[in-house]
Amino acid sequence: WTSILVKCFAFTVILGREGVINTILSWAFGAEVHLPLILNRVGTLVGMINWQVPIVVLSVLASLLAIDEAIYRAAAIMGAKPARIFWTVTVRLSLPGLFAGLIIIFVSSLSTFMVPALLGGPKDNMLSNLVDYYTRQVLDWPKASTISVVLVGMSLILASPVAIWRRRKASR
Repeated sequence: WTSILVKCFAFTVILGREGVINTILSWAFGAEVHLPLILNRVGTLVGMINWQVPIVVLSVLASLLAIDEAIYRAAAIMGAKPARIFWTVTVRLSLPGLFAGLIIIFVSSLSTFMVPALLGGPKDNMLSNLVDYYTRQVLDWPKASTISVVLVGMSLILASPVAIWRRRKASR
C-alpha cells in the first residue's frame, strides 16, 4: 500500500540498466547483461501489475469470505471431491469479486498517467498521458477533451453490461 510514486521510483532502481535485476543477471552469467526493462512497455506493465494486483486480490477475497461454509459441507455430503468442490463452488462464487476487481482496475488504469510516465518513458504513452500532454504542453484543449470523452466512453461501455446484468438479476 505504498504510494505509487514511491513504487515507481523503487522500480527504476530494480529495473534500471544498472539495476538490481541486471546486476544479478550479470553476476550469474559472468558477463555484462543490460536487459531493457525500463522506459518501455515492460516497465509499464510491471508497474501497473504491481499497483493493481492488490485491488483484485481484495475484491476476490471479499467474495471468498462471503461464501457460506454450509455450501462446502453440502457439496461434500453429496459426494463431490475437493477438486470438483473448488471448481463448482469456490470458483463460481468468487467470479463476481473477480469481475468487480477487473472492472475497477480497468477503469483506474484508463486514468493513470504516473506509471507510464515514470516507467514507460515518452514512447509508451497511454491515453491519460496524452490528455496531460495536450493540456499542459501543447495547450490543445479540444484534442485533450476529445481524448477525455473517449476515456469516459470506454468506461461507460465497460460498465453498461454490468449494470444491465445487475438490473436483470434484481428483477428476478
